[in-house]
Amino acid sequence: MGDKLLVIDEGTSSTRAMLFDRSGQGLGLAQHAIHSEFPAPGWVEQDPEDIWQLTRAAAGAMVKKAGGASQVAAIGITNQRETIVFWDRRNGRPLAPAIVWQDRRTADYCDKLKDAGHEPALQAKTGLLLDPYFSASKIRWALDQWPQLKDAGDNLAIGTIDSWLVFRLTGGLHISDATNASRTALMSLTGGWDEGLLDLFGVPKFALPEICDSAGQLGATLADHFGAPIPICGIAGDQQAAAVGQGCYDPGDTKATFGTGTFVLTLAGDAPPVSNNRLLSTIACQLGGKRRYALEGSLFVAGSMMQWLRDQLGLIGTSAESEQLARSVQDSAGVCVVPAFTGLGAPHWDPDARGAILGLTLGSNRAHIVRAALEAVANQTFELQRAFAADGITWSSLRIDGGMAANRFLAEDLANLLGLEVERPGNIETSALGAAMLAGVGCGLFGSLREAAAAVRGPIDRFIPAPDKGGRARRIEQWDRAVAGVRAIA
Repeated sequence: MGDKLLVIDEGTSSTRAMLFDRSGQGLGLAQHAIHSEFPAPGWVEQDPEDIWQLTRAAAGAMVKKAGGASQVAAIGITNQRETIVFWDRRNGRPLAPAIVWQDRRTADYCDKLKDAGHEPALQAKTGLLLDPYFSASKIRWALDQWPQLKDAGDNLAIGTIDSWLVFRLTGGLHISDATNASRTALMSLTGGWDEGLLDLFGVPKFALPEICDSAGQLGATLADHFGAPIPICGIAGDQQAAAVGQGCYDPGDTKATFGTGTFVLTLAGDAPPVSNNRLLSTIACQLGGKRRYALEGSLFVAGSMMQWLRDQLGLIGTSAESEQLARSVQDSAGVCVVPAFTGLGAPHWDPDARGAILGLTLGSNRAHIVRAALEAVANQTFELQRAFAADGITWSSLRIDGGMAANRFLAEDLANLLGLEVERPGNIETSALGAAMLAGVGCGLFGSLREAAAAVRGPIDRFIPAPDKGGRARRIEQWDRAVAGVRAIA
């Protein structure tokens, strides 16, 4: 067996394959953009076959880079969560588009379930809320609207992206690790698929995957894909994988990933945490059948806002340009951006809210708008900090990662607004690193995640908050007014 680890990192905007050695050193990367369709306002779809073919091509390039399948000890998979795929288990062909986690088409349906009083019981079982973000309502909509799913009968398979990729990689294994399954709103935090929730949403249990650990001998690829079978030994949703990659193992350890959206996880230990402030309880990891839990705050827009500034408004040429523009002005001159393009996530969970740029004057320029957009990321993170504190969980520091974490202005702004030390690892691709660590534990390269962390985690950049001169309170007050205004006109 080789000692290299191959990671498949299937995200919202791209699918990547990355090769690591056992010290966490990156040896290679192959990446392909994933195209999204927007067939109606609030709808977001992707082509599952496109995801699979591009993922296979990227992984194949990294196997070749490694020197062949015999040089790869194991595969780790991390993926966009809540996105749901439907396929025929006889041939592995998709039956419909994948409905992406950002999709809001089921907002009215979720509201009806809330009005009927179902949310408290669902939250108690799953740690989640009744929101289009989660997979269950998407599945219900698809079963109602796409007759080909019913036509598939007992051959219908339904799964999140990890399930879809494993099925195609292995030629028929239908599994999902507990971190991904816990994001469907169909699984009990302390058990398996919940019969009451399956009945509520009308989801057939036979179509769902078997729930498995996040690390172990989970399956093996077909020899046809890479020349010889490669064990699949690690699976986790992207945010849980990032927590692993950031070394968050003890209660209170907190990480924030700034990718397409912003996702904050605080480790809670061996019992599911309870939130009274509309945060989410979720499974952080499952090893040997034992679950570790976390409290999570999810925000829908972060890096996607930079893409919007670039592609839709033409205010920046590259995402990296945003830092230079933000620093070119002393402040945002009263401009405030509320990026509710697909509704507001935690702690509001308002799918009907829409984005706005407020505080514009004739003196406002593109630098003010770009700076306000970056500040909005920190503003939303502050809202999460406030909600976590109200639930009795105070952040002592914040470990950040994801593509936007490379923006030094954002890191400094977070430290100043949150009043916390912010830590940024040298390798900000911690979801991929976490998946590599899980795969390394699963195949026996490491004896534990702590041992893996000691072997692979590198240097840390630290950002210390500057003394507050009164601007922090004014900015928070402005943000709260802006959010209230956006919600009022939704």
